[in-house]
Amino acid sequence: MSLPKTLAEDVARNLVMVARLIDEDPEQAYAYSRIALRLASRVAAVREAAGFAAYATQKYAEALAEFRAARRMTGSVELWPVMADCERGLGRPEKAMAMAGEPEVQKLDKAGQVEMRLVAAGARRDMGQLDAAIVTLQSPELASNAVHPWTPRLRYAYADALLEAGREDEAREWFGKALEADKDGATDASDRLAELDGVEFVDALDDDEDEPVAADADRDDADEDGTSQA
Repeated sequence: MSLPKTLAEDVARNLVMVARLIDEDPEQAYAYSRIALRLASRVAAVREAAGFAAYATQKYAEALAEFRAARRMTGSVELWPVMADCERGLGRPEKAMAMAGEPEVQKLDKAGQVEMRLVAAGARRDMGQLDAAIVTLQSPELASNAVHPWTPRLRYAYADALLEAGREDEAREWFGKALEADKDGATDASDRLAELDGVEFVDALDDDEDEPVAADADRDDADEDGTSQA
C-alpha cells in the first residue's frame, strides 16, 4: 500500500535505523521497528523488519507473528526458514521439522533451501538426534568447492555437529574449510580451530599496560641509588 509522502519518509527513516543497528544494537533496532510498526502496520516491509528486530532480540513469538503477517501480505515463501527457526526458539523443534517437509521449501531459492537445511539440522540437535543432524547437513552444497554467502555457515554447522558427536579430526577439517570460505568473519571458526589445537589467547593490552609501570619503578630505584644517567 502507498503512504502519504511525509509518513512514508518517517517510516523509511525508522527502517533505515533498524537495518543499521540490528547487528550492533538489536534492542535499539527493535525500538525503531516498533515506531515504524505504529506508523505503518499494513506495510509488508514494516512487518518483516519488525519480525527480524524481534528475532534478533529473541522475542520469537512476536517475530513469528510479524513474519506470518508479512507472508500473508506478500504471499512470498522467503521467510519460511526463519519462521521455522522461530518455532525452534519457542521450544517446538518438531514443528520446525514439520515445516522442513512442507511444499513451501521447494519454492525457496538455493540460499533459502540451504537456510532451511540449517534450521532442520538445528531442530534435529534440539531433539537429541545428533546423527540425523549430521546427515541432514550432508548435501551437494556442503560438498561443493564453490563459495557462496551461506557456505561458511553451512560448513561451520557441520563441523560443530561433528565435534559434538566426538569426531574431532573431521570437525577440525570442516572448521578449517569454514574459515577458508569465511572472508567476512561471519563465524568464529578461527577461534574454534584454536580451541581444538589448545591455543590460548593472551590479552596483549594488559601486558602493555604493565610494562611502563615496571620501567618507571626501575627508573625510580636508579634515581635513589644515584646511578641514573642524564
